[in-house]
Amino acid sequence: MARTRGWGGDPPRNEEEARARILAAASACIGRYGAKTSISDVAAELGVTRQTVYAYYPGTHALLVATAAAAAEPFLDGLAARVAGLTDPADILAAAFTHTLTALPADPHLGILLATGHTTTITGNITSPAALTFGRAILQRFPVDWTALGYTPPQLDELAELCLRLLSSFLTDPGHPPRTPDQLHTYLRRWLAPVLHAPAAPDHSDPAR
Repeated sequence: MARTRGWGGDPPRNEEEARARILAAASACIGRYGAKTSISDVAAELGVTRQTVYAYYPGTHALLVATAAAAAEPFLDGLAARVAGLTDPADILAAAFTHTLTALPADPHLGILLATGHTTTITGNITSPAALTFGRAILQRFPVDWTALGYTPPQLDELAELCLRLLSSFLTDPGHPPRTPDQLHTYLRRWLAPVLHAPAAPDHSDPAR
């Protein structure tokens, strides 16, 4: 049952609407405060108590990740449109990297999705479950038949991890001087092509896999 106290005099009709309104309020707060957004900010935006928000999300991190994941959909759609018409996996990944590195620093929602907890850096926990889910979603949006290329699901997960680690590295240090988008695309395509066309055999020596 949805909690109806507060809500600016207009309580939600059900739990689904309550969650949607909480996410919308959190998104608005992220636009103003960035990754420093707190449960208190969201509660004030909604006109409810913090306890009301906690009834739907167990903490600030969970709420911000859920909000960022919802906001990521337009980015994923735009990324898919950016690589539409490309057929070579290396070209696709290089174009996607270039686009992401340009767009990500200015997008507070995606920054939070790739952050440690709700800090202001996106490079602290680039392999968190939320970040890896995001990475897999990106790869699966591309017009690439990963199975035909020889990738098993665990190998595709490892590719998503590798891409996120590369993304973190470029965001931390873009180069001296930074490459232009065209230069970056050429650089990435040159070195990613051999990897993408020859996925390694499963490594059974890694106990974490």
